[in-house]
Amino acid sequence: MEKSELVELLSAEGLRLLDELPPYDSAADVVRTVGALRAAGHPPTLVAAVLSQSKLRRRARDKFSDFADRMLFTEAGLEQATRLPVAALHAQRFRGAGLGRIADLGCGIGGDALAMAALDLGVTAVERDEVTAAIAAYNLAPWSNAEVVNASVEDHPLDGIDGVWLDPARRHGTTRLKNPADWSPSLDFAFDLARRLPTGIKLGPGIDRDLIPEEAEAQWVSVGGEVVELALWFGAVARPGIRRAATVIAAGGSAELTAAEDSPDVEVGPPGAYVYEPDGAVIRARLIGDLARSIGATMLSEGIAWFSADAAVDTPFASRFRVLESLPYDVRALKRLVAARRIGTLEIKKRGVDVDPAELRKKLSPKGDAAATLILTRVAGRHTALLAERD
Repeated sequence: MEKSELVELLSAEGLRLLDELPPYDSAADVVRTVGALRAAGHPPTLVAAVLSQSKLRRRARDKFSDFADRMLFTEAGLEQATRLPVAALHAQRFRGAGLGRIADLGCGIGGDALAMAALDLGVTAVERDEVTAAIAAYNLAPWSNAEVVNASVEDHPLDGIDGVWLDPARRHGTTRLKNPADWSPSLDFAFDLARRLPTGIKLGPGIDRDLIPEEAEAQWVSVGGEVVELALWFGAVARPGIRRAATVIAAGGSAELTAAEDSPDVEVGPPGAYVYEPDGAVIRARLIGDLARSIGATMLSEGIAWFSADAAVDTPFASRFRVLESLPYDVRALKRLVAARRIGTLEIKKRGVDVDPAELRKKLSPKGDAAATLILTRVAGRHTALLAERD
């Protein structure tokens, strides 16, 4: 977003027009809407700005629920923003540690700072980009305990600050994940702060694990089955004795699996009546073994994140599938099986097998009114196809 566009949007006319627009409808006639707004005397640049914000607000409801209807966004800011339920977990860490004022360094549009302010924490939100800082200031305006500073994260003083939250951005155009300098601010800067103040750092879940300091609590978080972040916690906001955590957030609430270290896998065994696929957060945290032991399961194969048991155990940390058929991986045999069972809706999952699911689907030609899941993996090292149904 350009500065001139933001100025128009933040005008009395711009905010009034934005609030008067009906909820964004992707199926609506945009040309007709633009024409009507122009005919009402609104400048074309303002019309474009408010329609863009209306679209962003609609998208933002997935992350911010009803809060999105009074917030402003940029494309990049919304993409990078923490989901509100996850931001609430961050804020609870700081409040639970008894900290009073938190510096949100690299606050973006203010999602984490909003959650902190809502829990009555004092927040100083620092953002280098002028436009993004102005949007954060608008989003945090209802909270008198929050302030936004347009400044460099590295240069902002931390006098009177009890704890720090950082969301380092990837430097433009980089693809590496192993160089601490690839983030802005750098990981070296973030880890140095963590040695001085209670600190939380948000990183991508796929970060090289060798970069995780030994003293940090590493918490992988998934929402609706998608792993959305790795949070590193230091000092008073890290929990004693916990170095690995998998937090799973779903419609029914949240659950967490924790340990002092990576857990060793359980032994390999034959497929039972059920197979389990661990949540991505459990896989990233390397807590598959602890989860499998808790339900009396064995691994299907070494190094493959599937385990199996004869018991149907409910767990928020894995999806469960009832095995219908088990056979060596052979396309012709699978095509006959899919046809015999009249399977028309076929979910294909693979792990440890070099298969293109889209190409395989064409070869299997599923037709019929039945539904099933095809799991392609290794069992005791052998390529195997498990036909199953979600349980």
